Amino acid sequence: MLKPSINLSCKDNTKLLSFLEKFYNKKLDKSIENFSFDNPIEMIDLLSAVVDNNDKYNIHAWINLDEDIFLRVTNSNLNEIVKYLYERYPY
Repeated sequence: MLKPSINLSCKDNTKLLSFLEKFYNKKLDKSIENFSFDNPIEMIDLLSAVVDNNDKYNIHAWINLDEDIFLRVTNSNLNEIVKYLYERYPY
């Protein structure tokens, strides 16, 4: 079964690395662009942080919940995606 994941992209990988180091509050050796989650609800914190800081870092987030289907997460659809995650994965 496919694990839900987030794919992050940024034109400037140093900005992506800087954002991730601040988010995780630790030094990273390199930028990580793909995150998988056993519990999809755990995606919400990272998605919210990406959207909230988009003006500063210009990072794009895509989620993958089903095989070959990717949804772009933006400020205008974040709330709906969060609601959907709680409805689909109520645990």
